[in-house]
Amino acid sequence: MPDAPTPTFRFAPTPNGPLHLGHARSAILNFEAARAAGGRFLIRIEDIDATRCRPEFEAAIFEDLSWLGLDWERPVRRQSGHMADYAAALDRLEGKGLVYPSFESRAEIRRAVEARPDWPRDPDGAPLFPFARTSMVDAERERRRLAGEPYALRLDMRAALARAGQKLFWHEEGEGMIPADPAAWGDVVIARKEVPTSYHLAVVVDDALQGITHVIRGVDLKPSTSVHRLLQHLLGLPAPIYRHHGLVLDAEGRKLSKSLGSPSLVALRAQGMTPAEARRLALDGA
Repeated sequence: MPDAPTPTFRFAPTPNGPLHLGHARSAILNFEAARAAGGRFLIRIEDIDATRCRPEFEAAIFEDLSWLGLDWERPVRRQSGHMADYAAALDRLEGKGLVYPSFESRAEIRRAVEARPDWPRDPDGAPLFPFARTSMVDAERERRRLAGEPYALRLDMRAALARAGQKLFWHEEGEGMIPADPAAWGDVVIARKEVPTSYHLAVVVDDALQGITHVIRGVDLKPSTSVHRLLQHLLGLPAPIYRHHGLVLDAEGRKLSKSLGSPSLVALRAQGMTPAEARRLALDGA
């Protein structure tokens, strides 16, 4: 029998702002799990959004993690340096006929949804894409794509599920096998004209290439695992074991967020908080 793979965990922040205690919880849980398993702990910088990601935020991430007492393998994988990997996966999906370009603007999508107040929404609360692939023939889509019009590349969910041909599950630590429901997301965007990937596509490609065996992340990402399992199946990629932990909440019961201006680790450090105190607060109730 082949040897079992080395337990490999990762923390994958986006360098578009400072880390807060919610990020610290994920990072520490992964680090501690890797240490307990005698495995590997990796950092991956998810910087496919070149308009929002900045080198100074990346440098601050490493400083924060070191301050928390974490260590990780080098070199660090940066998504911006591996677009060819994602393009290759995208080509495979396109070769199977599972991807199509959509040209509807945000305004057109909004108007279509507003005309249908009962239009279904995805697990994150966003309306499902309200147009069908059959609303435009593939030849016209290709003509407009070659003409240089802006577009989003979407997964044809109906065709993808038919191609999968079976019910999909993922292994959730502590819960067992969880049924995946990718249809709840509709025709998700997996790339755009200017960027050959999305979070969904990049994360499954990265996890496979890095040999990630365990994914520990916030429960807010649990629903997206359904899309990830479908993409893993379609691309023939291994599925890690998942664990979705509870979120760190603020005094109003909201999850910590960069957009809400939640206190950053840098700010807490400037106020005199010690690494031990930050770790305790991050893990409280985890």
